[in-house]
Amino acid sequence: MHKTLYYVFDPFCGWCYGAGDTVVALAGMPGVELQLLPSGLFAGEGARPMDDDFADYAWSNDQRIERLTKQRFSERYRSEVLADRQQMFDSGPATVALTAVALTEPSRELNALKAIQQARYVDGQDITRRNTLVAVLQTRGLERAAARLTHPDAELLAANRARMDKAHALLKQFGARGVPTFVLEKHGQRELLHSSDVFSNPQAFVDQVAAA
Repeated sequence: MHKTLYYVFDPFCGWCYGAGDTVVALAGMPGVELQLLPSGLFAGEGARPMDDDFADYAWSNDQRIERLTKQRFSERYRSEVLADRQQMFDSGPATVALTAVALTEPSRELNALKAIQQARYVDGQDITRRNTLVAVLQTRGLERAAARLTHPDAELLAANRARMDKAHALLKQFGARGVPTFVLEKHGQRELLHSSDVFSNPQAFVDQVAAA
């Protein structure tokens, strides 16, 4: 039975980073098509400056995610990203980078997402800068996406907007506000999956999708 699993996320969402291993497992499931939908939650009007209070809040939350999921948030990330007052908390550039991958090599978008997350949370790189994102894509052999990102054109920006609009429509349909959000579609019917097991019992969540 074919199923489509929509994964609504934001590349600056620590909980989405924490869910990474579970998402990889879901992507490898037979009969399930995983569609990544960036929400733009922390882009545009959702972006904000990084100040001391927000940095402290983010680091405290990140440590909780690391304890729960074993995904690493490095001291380099803390000192070179969270402590940088010139660096915005803005997922817009990373979201466009992922759309560039979706347009050129869609089967590798999840790989690109993991690379971008690692660049931020482990390597402490500034992924609000386009040249940093271009380098991350090039390192993963995503040359065509890197070229598209180097000179974003109207098609790329329109596709990016369309993906975020689709994510917002799904969130609105089910009254969901945050990310990560998972929506499963089969036989034309959609259902919102309760995602608490993604963190507390990942295998149970994978089994839930398989049995649906």
